[in-house]
Amino acid sequence: MASLLVISGGHPYEADAFGEMIAALGARVGIDWEVTHLVHPEAEDAVAEGAADAADALLFYDMPGYVFANGTLATRPPSAAYRGALARRFGAGRGAVAMHHTLAGWARWEQWHQWLGGRFLYQSDQWNGARVPASGYRHEVSYTAQVVAQHPVCDGLPDEFAVCDELYLAQVDERAITPLVRAHGFAFERDNFYSAELAVAGAMFSREGWDHPPGSNCVAWETRALGAPLIYLQFGDGPQSYANQHVRQLLAQALAYTSAGGVSCGAGCGASCATDGAGGAAGNAAGSAAGGGPPVSGEQS
Repeated sequence: MASLLVISGGHPYEADAFGEMIAALGARVGIDWEVTHLVHPEAEDAVAEGAADAADALLFYDMPGYVFANGTLATRPPSAAYRGALARRFGAGRGAVAMHHTLAGWARWEQWHQWLGGRFLYQSDQWNGARVPASGYRHEVSYTAQVVAQHPVCDGLPDEFAVCDELYLAQVDERAITPLVRAHGFAFERDNFYSAELAVAGAMFSREGWDHPPGSNCVAWETRALGAPLIYLQFGDGPQSYANQHVRQLLAQALAYTSAGGVSCGAGCGASCATDGAGGAAGNAAGSAAGGGPPVSGEQS
């Protein structure tokens, strides 16, 4: 049995449907996950005290560091101990997977977004040395996901598959990422999205007075955080996305891949090969198995 630490909180979601998805992931890659689920604010303290150090796999589905109230928002960075704990994990080569609204979390922690390779902004801010506008969101977009890399996380997926999910018009550093999946059939342009900043102010589904340049259509990628593999999946707004079998396959294989330190025997060889010569949770467990918008007025993002 291998350990999976799931971190959520800071953003509403359908807990029962999400939990069912998490419970079904291990069977796809031959891993019997022992799941621990921590929710902010307690999750921050637990990670700071070492909860992430021992976890074989780590999944972020959180959006911490914000207080939304009366049409405004306040932000804060995580504690020094929390930052140090993640740096310690990544520095040891132990990776993680981040999903959906995690791209917006910890607005006041620049290093986190450098590790992620992107950032969703609720208000205009600095990104890679330039001032950029608040990001955009669009719920329930039907699009075609196209696999663009031979990679263990994508192993066994069709070249294209249908998705209905929320999309972001946000900052993605294409120079710093390895694209895995791109969205086609929907233009990542200002007129197709709504302003997150206006939503915070109470104007949901509005783009009045907001502008944003065309953005990246990459919806799944890999980066390296202090040498450790970090997979970001933009999928996961709600139950329809949770139930998508291809999304589940991506997530299951991403957890297996990152738990083994992102080591593989070659492109297209499958998530299970991520353990070859690396040990790690996926290898140990597989061996035993062989015997919407911002959180305003309850809206999802």
